[in-house]
Amino acid sequence: MHSRYQTRSWRIRLGIFAAALGAMGWAWGCGVKSAPIPPELARPEKIVDLRVGADRSGIKLDWGRPAHYASGHTMRDLADFVILRGEGDSAMQPLIKLPVTDQERFSPQRDFTYVDGETTLGNRYRYAIVSETSDGYTSEASNEVDFTRIKPPAPPNPDTFALPAPSPLPDNTP
Repeated sequence: MHSRYQTRSWRIRLGIFAAALGAMGWAWGCGVKSAPIPPELARPEKIVDLRVGADRSGIKLDWGRPAHYASGHTMRDLADFVILRGEGDSAMQPLIKLPVTDQERFSPQRDFTYVDGETTLGNRYRYAIVSETSDGYTSEASNEVDFTRIKPPAPPNPDTFALPAPSPLPDNTP
């Protein structure tokens, strides 16, 4: 049979134990330890370095990996890129979704390239890229690039290649 003092003593001990666990970082509840992040800050940062150029088989796009969320925190769940294309002045439409498959690698890929081989010589194309996280958050569209597909110059022919004539050395006489 417990006396009133023994029951009170156990309650005090239990309260001290719970306070000690809380001081050591143990939390009672659902495990959320910070305030929720608004969706506009959970999306990837906007890509600002999209570049375009000629390629033998189409139009080549190059861009760097977004490394942060819009909030500035380091991003670890980049899932894919959606390339948007518009021909001439038409509205941009999704062209292709490129998956990012290096999440588990020690050194993730920093730069990405895509060649759009479904273009016609002489036509003008516009491109932008949207990145997505594995949770479905999407970035704003990247900087837009504009390119008219031209036939790239032929590589130098080793049989007819000639070095330019050397320039004369400067004369240092007074």
